Amino acid sequence: MIGRLLIVFLSVSVTCMSQSTHEGFEQILSEHNGVYSKHGWNHYGPGYFELDRETGVLKSHGGMGLFWYSAKKYKNFVLELDYKCSDPRSNSGIFLRVPDVPVSDEYIYHSFEVQINDAGKGVHKTGAVYDAESPRVDASNPTGEWNHFKITFKGGNIQVELNGKEVIDWMAEPRGKVANIAEEGYIGLQNHDRYISVSFRNVFVKELE
Repeated sequence: MIGRLLIVFLSVSVTCMSQSTHEGFEQILSEHNGVYSKHGWNHYGPGYFELDRETGVLKSHGGMGLFWYSAKKYKNFVLELDYKCSDPRSNSGIFLRVPDVPVSDEYIYHSFEVQINDAGKGVHKTGAVYDAESPRVDASNPTGEWNHFKITFKGGNIQVELNGKEVIDWMAEPRGKVANIAEEGYIGLQNHDRYISVSFRNVFVKELE
């Protein structure tokens, strides 16, 4: 009996810890009664993301395209999500403050991308603000394991934590491919390669003042 009570207690504790971790956050890859949907999301460009409606895992196919959350623009926010690479050469990214509805590839010059590319170097390596700021450390888990990003964009400051390690703390400025910085915009996930996939899950956003 004591053993059963202990199992129940641990189960409840884990559930509460999971909920408190995202207190004040909105789950933008929506889930209702155990079923996930792409409600509020759109896709621009080649390829697509496949959603497992039971697990909430998105898997990229083809590219290069952008799966973006069209329901809302964000100004100051914290974004948390998990990702997993299928190959050491996997390439993807998380786009921040995409200023307008994507109708061409022009959005890449007006929004920042937090890079996913373990085979890259410097400003093109996982954790970098693509083409602009290199990560301080290599914090990626091995290929095939889940990784966790926590990205904070407040004013002009971008902070990136990868698997609990701070890899970026940067006062953003137009640099590299980015010509200007929008004050607010959409959040997007990139599908990049035709034959190599990247998966995402647990996409949460918290707005900041």
